[in-house]
Amino acid sequence: MNTTAYLSNDGEYTYFYIGDRVVTFLTRKSLEQYKKIVEWDNGYLVVMCKNKNENELEEDYIDLIPIFENLYMDPKKYLSGIERVELRYE
Repeated sequence: MNTTAYLSNDGEYTYFYIGDRVVTFLTRKSLEQYKKIVEWDNGYLVVMCKNKNENELEEDYIDLIPIFENLYMDPKKYLSGIERVELRYE
């Protein structure tokens, strides 16, 4: 099993890559780009992000558990093996 997941965004859409699966969800419209993963804690992310019209990076929080539950995906099944999350922009 791949122990690394990836996070990126395109405008207000965030993409969380787990192996061959991609979970897409809406974020705020002011998000320009995720810049750093600060912490990964079994479904909870702390990230630094750049927002439009802002010079400073801002800390933000993403709780993936309710997102997965709303998609009828078992969070334990998909998130338990992840040891780290990295940014992926192409």
